[in-house]
Amino acid sequence: MDDSESWVIAYLSARLLCDPNLILPTAVLTDDLGADSLDTIEMLMDAESAFGVHFTDDQAEAIVTVDDAIACIRTARGCPSPAPVARSATT
Repeated sequence: MDDSESWVIAYLSARLLCDPNLILPTAVLTDDLGADSLDTIEMLMDAESAFGVHFTDDQAEAIVTVDDAIACIRTARGCPSPAPVARSATT
């Protein structure tokens, strides 16, 4: 897990008050985690501050899953996206 992934998981866990072990890469932010569009926008604004990057409206609109958020941050930071590693709620 890189720092983009750990940041997103910690951020969502704190903001949405949920167990970080339940924040899986394939989780849909709205349907699975209960986030709304404001949660996503504020996450990206906080990521801009945390990582010194900027996101376009198109990038923000493309975020549906946890993995999308991680990939968006990695791309903005110029980091390669590693091959996805399946995590389950039990690991």
